Amino acid sequence: METVETNSVSLKRPRSEDDVANADEIKRQKILEKSETENDSGQNIETVTQPPEDMKNEIIPNEESEEQEEELEDSDEDGDPESFADMMKHGLTESDVGITKFVSSHKGFSGILKERYSDFVVHEIGKDGRVSHLDDFSVPVDDEDPSEETFAVLSDEDKQRLEELQLFKNKETSVAIEVVEDTKEKRTVIHQAVKSLFPGLETKTEDRDGKKYIIAYHAAGKKALAKVRTATDPRKHSWPKSRGSYCHFVLYKENKDTMDAINVLSKFLRVKPNIFSYMGTKDKRAITVQEIAVLRITAQRLAHLNKCLMNFKLGNFSYKNHPLKLGELQGNHFTVVLRNITGTDDQIEQAMHSLREIGFINYYGMQRFGTTAVPTYQIGRAILQNNWNEVMDLILKPRPGAEKGYLVKCREEWAKTKDPAAALKKLPVKRCVEGQLLRGLLKYGMKNIISAFGIIPRNNRLMYIHSYQSYVWNNMVSKRIEEYGLRAVPGDLILKGATAVHIEEGDVDNYTIHDVVMPLPGFDVIYPKHKIGEAYREMLIADNLDINNMRHKIRDYSLSGAYRKIIIRPQNVNWDVVAYDDPKIPLFTTDLDKLEGKPLPVLPTDGKFRALKMEFSLPPSTYATMAIREVLKMDTSIKNQTQLNTTWLR
Repeated sequence: METVETNSVSLKRPRSEDDVANADEIKRQKILEKSETENDSGQNIETVTQPPEDMKNEIIPNEESEEQEEELEDSDEDGDPESFADMMKHGLTESDVGITKFVSSHKGFSGILKERYSDFVVHEIGKDGRVSHLDDFSVPVDDEDPSEETFAVLSDEDKQRLEELQLFKNKETSVAIEVVEDTKEKRTVIHQAVKSLFPGLETKTEDRDGKKYIIAYHAAGKKALAKVRTATDPRKHSWPKSRGSYCHFVLYKENKDTMDAINVLSKFLRVKPNIFSYMGTKDKRAITVQEIAVLRITAQRLAHLNKCLMNFKLGNFSYKNHPLKLGELQGNHFTVVLRNITGTDDQIEQAMHSLREIGFINYYGMQRFGTTAVPTYQIGRAILQNNWNEVMDLILKPRPGAEKGYLVKCREEWAKTKDPAAALKKLPVKRCVEGQLLRGLLKYGMKNIISAFGIIPRNNRLMYIHSYQSYVWNNMVSKRIEEYGLRAVPGDLILKGATAVHIEEGDVDNYTIHDVVMPLPGFDVIYPKHKIGEAYREMLIADNLDINNMRHKIRDYSLSGAYRKIIIRPQNVNWDVVAYDDPKIPLFTTDLDKLEGKPLPVLPTDGKFRALKMEFSLPPSTYATMAIREVLKMDTSIKNQTQLNTTWLR
């Protein structure tokens, strides 16, 4: 699944944009967010060991993540700045997951990534190369849609009460609207107006004291009338044959991940999330713009959601005959602000020119491997080893580090009792991986861990073994660059179409490092013919795995493998250095700003701080933070950055 990963642990970001959690809860839990962008050569290759002396007290950007959790919030300024660093001291660093090399020779510098989530903007690039933008709120109308006059049948007072009912703002379970001048046509218009204007509400007609009333209520609260529409039964009314079955629209969201947004839309529309489709998931801590398609929901109905939803907008509606498919995109275009940069103009120019001309190592980013003391690749390795007791133990055992309080209690209960029911009672939210595994153990018993683990959604289970593949790939690419540098050599792999072939001695001058690919281990790939091929074999042997037998007795866990380019050269690279005084002001306008006519704040010519504004496009399954890492030449792990951040806070 293609995912845009964007995380931050900037401990000084303005609270005006991140006031969603209460301060006491923040200090108690210190919840991490991890969420995925799974978006010729200087010869000076460096190994990351520690930050240069002139960077040690600075803030640097953090990593993105494929899995979605709650995001880390700031502690109160009076709190202990070392507490979170202490919690993260058991976390991973880049070297732990094989990220050790740079391709550029410039001197690194520091900066703050996502001091505000609005400093990181992602625009999806469709398969036709078109960049998604929200620039039109208009609704395509046909004869089947209710007219705007329909909504005039509701008084302002009716609309106010219905809105409060829809948003659960009062204790009313229903709203009664008297039908004046009662006719069937009048009742039909009121039914239509309520359902169109207030998605999520259902209506029925009742007689009360000889008068007709339209009763609006939350369908989810009325089981008898709460049939939820699905992909096979999307709506109970007919859909015009002349209209495409899918309404495509642009989703603009702020500080919400894609699935959260779709779940909210589903709730208000009273439909299952599976009638929505998209080309890639976008992460939470950013502003993202992407295309979504939904089966047989009108644009008019979707547009009305803009009046009652927070942090996202829908627009650019059109009807088409096809849904969207994961992976159909060309990539993502990023607009990133690095605030409070320390680099000189020459350093910045060198760094950005290198990014544009050479690129960056296509490492899998830190979020791929988790944020606690138990990396996800360890669980993946245990699955591949068919060691199910270890899989269970790694997922459920207590571990140091930053976790939600209820997870800590759940793990402690499990360690003490090994009782799935008792541990499950400690979880207020059962949908997490731990809760799902415990439910499985409760259902199938401790002697059938394979079936218990199978309760976890397939994509989540596969995430673990993909994490192990990524761990191997990162380590092997670092060895490859250390051994042979930034040039193609005999025995390297390149792709001809979808087929990997070895570079022969006589053809080596026909290729550059930008052509070279490396395999993720599996049963359907070949390996380099030089030293790195043997290094793959040795690494898997050390992990008690056979490189020649990557098929698992459970088909889902058989790895076919894949190929991934070593170096990615971003497209459409542009940058600018700007001065500013107020860290709370935006430094560029978003799509929504433009639609609402908001001007860009006037920036001082000689401000207290400097920021690097950078833009670039990346193909799918590459990590924006790995590109930013190459610019700053800094370790992007939460562990390393938190240590730097707490020093900076003193």
